[in-house]
Amino acid sequence: MATDKVHDIMRYNYNPLDFMFAPKSVALIGASEKENSVGRTLLWNLISHPFGGTVYPINPKRNNVLGIRAYSSIRELPESIDLAVIAIPAVGVPNVIRECVEAGVKGAIIISAGFKEIGAEGVKLEQEILELARKGNLRIIGPNCLGLMCPPTGLNASFASTSARSGNVAFISQSGAFCTSILDWSIKENLGFSGFISVGSMLDVNWGDLIYYFGDDPLTKSIVIYMESISNARSFISAAREVALSKPIIVIKGGRTEEAAKAAASHTGALSSSDKVLAAAFRRCGVLQVDTIKEVFNMADLLAKQPRPKGRRLTILTNAGGPGVLATDALTWGKGELASLSDSTIEELNKILPSHWSHSNPVDILGDAPPQRYAQALEITAKDENSDGLLVILTPQDMTDPTKTAEELTKITSKISHKPVLASWMGGSGVATGVEILNRANIYTQPYPDDASRLFNLMWRYSYNLRGLYEIPSFAQSDNFIDKDLADNIITHAHQTNRTLLTEYESKQLLQAYGIPTVTTQIAETVESSIESAKKIGYPVVMKLHSETITHKTDVGGVRLNLTSEEDIKQAFEAIQQGVSDSDFLGVTIQPMINLEGYELILGSTIDPQFGPVLLFGTGGQLVEVYQDQSMGLPPLNSTLARRLMEQTKIYTALQGVRGRKPVNLAQLEQILVLFSQLVIEQPLIKEIDINPLVAGEYNLIALDARVLLYEPNTDKKDIVPPAIRPYPSQYISKITLKDGKLLKIRPIRPEDEPQVVTFCKELSEQSVYLRFFHSISYQSLISHERLTRICFVDYDQEIALVASYRNPDTDEKQILAIARLSRVHGNTEQAELGLLVKDSYQKQGLGTLLGQDLLKIAKKEGIKTIIAEILPDNIGMQNLCRKLGFTLEKTADLVTAIYSH
Repeated sequence: MATDKVHDIMRYNYNPLDFMFAPKSVALIGASEKENSVGRTLLWNLISHPFGGTVYPINPKRNNVLGIRAYSSIRELPESIDLAVIAIPAVGVPNVIRECVEAGVKGAIIISAGFKEIGAEGVKLEQEILELARKGNLRIIGPNCLGLMCPPTGLNASFASTSARSGNVAFISQSGAFCTSILDWSIKENLGFSGFISVGSMLDVNWGDLIYYFGDDPLTKSIVIYMESISNARSFISAAREVALSKPIIVIKGGRTEEAAKAAASHTGALSSSDKVLAAAFRRCGVLQVDTIKEVFNMADLLAKQPRPKGRRLTILTNAGGPGVLATDALTWGKGELASLSDSTIEELNKILPSHWSHSNPVDILGDAPPQRYAQALEITAKDENSDGLLVILTPQDMTDPTKTAEELTKITSKISHKPVLASWMGGSGVATGVEILNRANIYTQPYPDDASRLFNLMWRYSYNLRGLYEIPSFAQSDNFIDKDLADNIITHAHQTNRTLLTEYESKQLLQAYGIPTVTTQIAETVESSIESAKKIGYPVVMKLHSETITHKTDVGGVRLNLTSEEDIKQAFEAIQQGVSDSDFLGVTIQPMINLEGYELILGSTIDPQFGPVLLFGTGGQLVEVYQDQSMGLPPLNSTLARRLMEQTKIYTALQGVRGRKPVNLAQLEQILVLFSQLVIEQPLIKEIDINPLVAGEYNLIALDARVLLYEPNTDKKDIVPPAIRPYPSQYISKITLKDGKLLKIRPIRPEDEPQVVTFCKELSEQSVYLRFFHSISYQSLISHERLTRICFVDYDQEIALVASYRNPDTDEKQILAIARLSRVHGNTEQAELGLLVKDSYQKQGLGTLLGQDLLKIAKKEGIKTIIAEILPDNIGMQNLCRKLGFTLEKTADLVTAIYSH
């Protein structure tokens, strides 16, 4: 491969949308001199804000526009074009896109309206445009959008009346009108942007593309989104999960009014809504959702200035009782907590505060507090390990000096790096200088203390969600619990009999196939067989209607409890039979009457049209819709995510033990949630499933009833919405034998592997680390949890990381011998980067070659056409390996680039 081709590939690997934000040439199709027209405004914005490139007006009716030579079509331009801005009637856009593709244009912004927002005709136009664009790898922003600005490069490819200031916030909006309002407000507030984009209909470039782009942009410190619809759910979640680790992503969602669920027959369907599902998705990928425009930019500013708190405990320091009380109310209403001051903290405060101070949190240091008292109190409370953050409130009383107090606080806060410090300087012009001093020192300020408490609550929730994503889970291996063949057969049989509703008996068998405990159940078609079953099980028993058509048995009198004799059995059987039609009655089921002392829970799943399977957990029983105590999450789950799902409900407090009642077996409940999520993922023909109730007692958890609804038997696979998060790719598990006879398991990495990866890192030489990562890394940095999350917590849509695992047959000890990784390039799903690291003691035994061969096969299955490996010149072993695998190598003085193409 030619060197210039290599450079071209590498350039767009790392800046996949640079031609949008830093173009060398821009063509404006629809340039105009007409006053107040979009075409004129666009051209004026492009030429009056130098971005270092050339602007070419396209107008077949004019020789020049605003004194600049115009061209009749993009074909006539003297050079290739990075970006085309299109502002012509919608019907003409497909032909322009065709010309752009023929001319090799890299990106287009379609300003024009008149597409899917007008109905079927507009949808047809959009599809035609998309098909044309994909033939030439042309990326599109829009249609029906305001355009974009990139203040750091000077580009203004929009028809906004004002240009954005340069700064470090990337702002992305689905509403053009919202963009202009924010733009006007930002000028007043002196807020700057690293990017300002109106995405319109998101025909091509979507949330995920832009999140990845600004995630890689060193100038961007936070990403702010105004969202009306999610579009490509998988792309959004993949990008957000990765970028949120290093940069806050703050979303305000429009259109959050809850609509009645269509699937009213399902408890889960009735309890779900698109807004709840979206909130669950945001939690799952570490996105911070806020409710107001004010909170959006307050949080962007706050997270840029202060570290995230590790917990929800806030210490409030104030010179007035009332504001401290209001701040406390706002904190506790938002489920934050007042920090409990330690004895040593109180002792230290006693030494420096007047005797009448509050002696508790909020720490009221009294109205006559001079600057030094504030500073000393802050220094002492900041050291308290019971506190996760601090709020300092100042009211301008006669003896108060807001300016000097601010100056003293900045000296203390410069030493506080592990927890956030917020300030509320209450007042107007009298405190303005103090506020300015605090802001310059990166101490976030709010005029009202209750608002500051609300922002702290948003901060700790954001931290809480991120930690949940990357805590090491404890439960991974589920194969021993699962009989997938049995589950497949149950569903196949139902479809063969042209059914979508499993019977209760089949539903329980399905749960048992996935290791979820259920009550013993037998089918009886007659009174006599019912009596026989009852004798085998032992009185008392429960009798339920056995039907392939009735959804909720209690609604038709189809459940009879505490039957203690043959006469009870006979009467119950006859009553159930008479309560339904002959076609609905297939007999009854008999099961033991279990008087479990425990809590009735619900565990369910339904299909969201954008996110696919969605899980629901919470308080169950007959009044499940009344109590409305449920949380939602996305599968697959691990033990950590299962616990987080539980923690979001009120019933979780009771499950931990309350009022003398012992806690339930939470570890088993976690395991059930994980297995249930695997059932939902591995059986995509399930449309809805409810376990209600799942009874949770001190020692046992058992599913007493279940309902499973399938897709229609003839449903096309492409009409089944896949999970928003790709599950563990077990199809890539294999086994190999080394030259020394050791049998190794090759499998995709799991979060649960982190402890083994730590051991793996311990046994690497400095040379191996240097050759793999291009620089030396200290041992502590190498094994830090923050770093290992990047290695072990894999988004399988974006990366496939294989580990070579060896189990010692004598000790049963497992160890990882090598890690090989295939990572898709941001913005180009057909390209990926290869990384490989083998433990020193297992190098030169063919392990790297075997892993490399596996990754090449996986790449083909995953639709990856080009694989790139960057290698240091002195890493001869990796260069030889790449040659053996069929890579082409291009060498420079500092780097060897290996490229493989299918």
